[in-house]
Amino acid sequence: MLTDSERFAFMTWRIHAFETTSNAYDAVQTDESIKTGDTLLIPSEAVVGVAHTWPFSITRDAGYLHQLIEGRTSDTLESLNAEFGVSAGTIERACKLAQMLSYHLDPGLIDLIARDAPGERT
Repeated sequence: MLTDSERFAFMTWRIHAFETTSNAYDAVQTDESIKTGDTLLIPSEAVVGVAHTWPFSITRDAGYLHQLIEGRTSDTLESLNAEFGVSAGTIERACKLAQMLSYHLDPGLIDLIARDAPGERT
């Protein structure tokens, strides 16, 4: 039997899959079950994104989602999560999914991931 600590020692990760980025954008605006910070997966366009008031892509190709890095000044993944008001690790999880699927990440994220890699901090 699990103890209370073991029962609650996990985190959920919601991934919503869509046919197109246009469908994903519309769903984020209208479907109350999709929460800010949920991951959006659009395999037909090789796009991974994050649900937000203005849903954004963490992949190089964005389709109808907004580009993540354009105009951003965050210098760490942690500050980028804070800038978008999403939970710690949200953007990192979306990046891991994109990498597992061999999708190309937004070039600006590649720099942030490299900067945040263990042993890379100054």
